[in-house]
Amino acid sequence: MADRTAHPLLQLEGISKRYGATLALNDVRFELRAGEVHALMGENGAGKSTLMKILAGNVARDSGRILIDGNAIAIRSPRDARSNGIAIIHQELNTVPDMTVAENLALGQEPLTRLGWLDRERMYREARQKLERIQADIDPRQPLGALSIGRQQMVEIARAVSEDARVLVLDEPTAALSRTEAQALYGIINQMSRAGVGMIYISHRMEEVWQLAHRVTVFRDGGWVGTRDMRDISPAEVVRMMVGRQIIDLYQHDARVPGEVLLGVTGLAGDKVGPVTFQVRAGEVVCMAGLIGSGRTEIGRLLFGADPRTAGTVRLAGRESAPADPTAAIADGIGMVSEDRKAQGLFLDHSVERNIALSSLDRYVTAGVIRQGAVRAAVTQQMARLRLRLNALDLPVKDLSGGNQQKAALARWLLRDSRLLILDEPTRGVDIGAKREIYELIDQLARAGKAVLVISSDLPEAIGISDRLLVMRNGRIVHEMSSATATEEIVMLHATGTFAGQPEESEGG
Repeated sequence: MADRTAHPLLQLEGISKRYGATLALNDVRFELRAGEVHALMGENGAGKSTLMKILAGNVARDSGRILIDGNAIAIRSPRDARSNGIAIIHQELNTVPDMTVAENLALGQEPLTRLGWLDRERMYREARQKLERIQADIDPRQPLGALSIGRQQMVEIARAVSEDARVLVLDEPTAALSRTEAQALYGIINQMSRAGVGMIYISHRMEEVWQLAHRVTVFRDGGWVGTRDMRDISPAEVVRMMVGRQIIDLYQHDARVPGEVLLGVTGLAGDKVGPVTFQVRAGEVVCMAGLIGSGRTEIGRLLFGADPRTAGTVRLAGRESAPADPTAAIADGIGMVSEDRKAQGLFLDHSVERNIALSSLDRYVTAGVIRQGAVRAAVTQQMARLRLRLNALDLPVKDLSGGNQQKAALARWLLRDSRLLILDEPTRGVDIGAKREIYELIDQLARAGKAVLVISSDLPEAIGISDRLLVMRNGRIVHEMSSATATEEIVMLHATGTFAGQPEESEGG
């Protein structure tokens, strides 16, 4: 077993980074020992991602030193990071969807024949070995883009693990993984820890951090707050260090009284899912729970017109809704926050203002001219509502932290005033403070008479914020229950089909 009391494997000393007037990092420090899992925690915007970008060679630091085994090193590019034994698993996928799984795993290290041609058989064989190492049952010949977000994430993890790095950074690695996939990853992490690999673990999931980490370092507002041994600190103390205040109950809300049926779905089906039948009332939060691949996201996309329906009817406020595409769905009063904000939810190179205003511009046109002043005033109001800093208005949305990007995606539909909101993994990669704000917003929307359909793989979240749960398996709703009587165990038993006496199909009405 690795000796975690030895000298540091990695040291970051006095690291500072400024973006214009914003001081993203202010003289921070961090230490990682061989064989240690060291959690790095803080709210979105605390500086964690900036520090990791510096370590990865994607961003240049303004000052400070990076040391490996006590020796100062220069990291000016991702190649420098790799050559020093540093591998990064990013929160946002860093893969090529149009290539096969094997091609992604071999990218930059493609095996060649003696004649210099790509050795495909060897590439597929090595890909299978890399996937088996993390117990991922994935066909290496399959196009990566055909996989779910969670399985794409597993491919990226397999690629990083195969590099035999001495320092491994895992940035929200389980955000899109099923419980089974996450447990497999935990086994790999423990195995690598025993082999002496030092791991920086960035996660907002407290139970995960306490299961895996040996120490925790907390950042707040670009500065170092403290480093503690996990045996000497409680989750509540970590939260106080992160946010500078105490968060009482993440899911607390008063009882809601739903009104009339706003969304009525009967026999809805697509190419891979359905038929499903369910309702969501005005003033109600309904959560679709289930394992990755159960069809939750596909149902949301059918409702939003992003995928074609093969059967079924949908009624919205008593009128039939059959949008042929998302534009028609938006006109019907439907808004959707995608699970993959980077690829499907945001225009990363465009400003925060443009991203928020995009779906509502038709409401600010006079004589064919957009009233820019009115647009800016409306966008500013929604940003203030979501505690998005107003000086970010003209920034490219890609420059925001993950949590603030999610707020921008939500703000788009607040501005549109959509009556049905479909929120697919609304707090994926979001810190605990921002989670609380998003949960409060969901509650406010329901109380304002909106119908909210949440898709979540976070079971405490699914139970805590909803009025009812719809459990999906194999593309169908297999159980419906009140959140007041739901437990994680009951949801998982239905989701996996192992509930004693469970009927094959029990759709909600």
